[in-house]
Amino acid sequence: MSNELLAVSGFVALFALMALRVPIGIAMGLVGIGGFGAVIGMAPALNLLAQSPISTITDFNLTLIPFFILMGVLATNSGMSSELFRAGRAWLGGFRGGLGPASVGACGGFAAICGSSVATAATMTKIAYPEMKQAGYSDAASTGIIAAGGTLGILIPPSVVLAIYGFITETDIGQLFIAGVVPGLLAVVMYMLTVRFWYGRQLPAAEPFRLGQALAALKGIWAVGLLFIAVILSIYFGVVTATEAAAVGALLTALIGLLRRRLTLGSLLDSLVEALRTSVSIYVVLIGATLFGYFLAITQVPQEITGFLTTLGAGRYGTLLLILLLFLVMGCFLDAMAMIILMVPIVFPVIEQLGFDPIWFGIIIVMTVELGLITPPVGMNVYVINSIASRVSLTTIFRGVLPFVIVDVLRLILLIAFPALVMALPNSMN
Repeated sequence: MSNELLAVSGFVALFALMALRVPIGIAMGLVGIGGFGAVIGMAPALNLLAQSPISTITDFNLTLIPFFILMGVLATNSGMSSELFRAGRAWLGGFRGGLGPASVGACGGFAAICGSSVATAATMTKIAYPEMKQAGYSDAASTGIIAAGGTLGILIPPSVVLAIYGFITETDIGQLFIAGVVPGLLAVVMYMLTVRFWYGRQLPAAEPFRLGQALAALKGIWAVGLLFIAVILSIYFGVVTATEAAAVGALLTALIGLLRRRLTLGSLLDSLVEALRTSVSIYVVLIGATLFGYFLAITQVPQEITGFLTTLGAGRYGTLLLILLLFLVMGCFLDAMAMIILMVPIVFPVIEQLGFDPIWFGIIIVMTVELGLITPPVGMNVYVINSIASRVSLTTIFRGVLPFVIVDVLRLILLIAFPALVMALPNSMN
């Protein structure tokens, strides 16, 4: 069997296992070892199986993943998400339909200390959805706002997905985090404007604005500001590496929660267990992706795809468009992390060949992956919201998220047309 046919068979087997509900990490590992063994022999494949998990788990750059996950869990359990929403409501509630923009702002703030879109969407559904319903928002508007706001979790740093992209492509993770700041803030502003102008007269009346209450609400979010400074600004000014910043962020979040008596030793232990479970699931996927990557490398599929795409004559941006369309289609069937792990090793050589900046491409591809979180039939954020607000149908949530999908496409076009919006901050780092 030729290497090309073997690679195709490997992908067919992978998708078949996924269709049978085999976890993607296990599926990629099985196909990777089986395919590697078919080409080289089972003895080398078993040696690879023995060595690869250890090298992945002990990689220093990947230790930031459990730290950032722990930071997000601790922030949730210590009530920081509720404080963000209350502050947003106090300042924006005085505008017509202010709860919608307040929810978007809270999603953005929580994304800055969480790094997970699913966690952001789940947390904000519990906090913001009942408040918006009580204020008179329709089910479509309230759930659509939260679903779109949740996607900020994988773009605004710290982002677990950006960290995995950096690991796969050997790109500086700290610079990737800083590159996500401007696109993330742009997303927050555009989402807020979408709420105001798309829904227009459907929005409920403004709440009374009380300056004293608004100023008091700011006191509750000092912890979020401190964590942002400790993590993002310390990376930007070169004080610490991204991995060190993750450790500092997790420690500070725990100390703040304990000092404010929002965390007990029992809840701290529960947070550690929850973060451990999430981290292990991510590491299983990474180990499987590494094994599958060895299989692809030995079949030389990435090199052949690079040669094929670069000889199409579509030009740099035409080829980029084909890659992004591929990710959009894959987003209809795979979650964000699966797409990054499975597809980036295949298309990244093409990006390098075309001369695109890997940091810029990382932001662009994560923004494309964001669309998969809110588009059918998978739409992970939509299903998470539906599991919590179970009386709201999936169709209603997808209808509510439609204007934000349009805005995401416009934002993607804007950042492709003006790469400086992404690269200005990382280029200014020390």
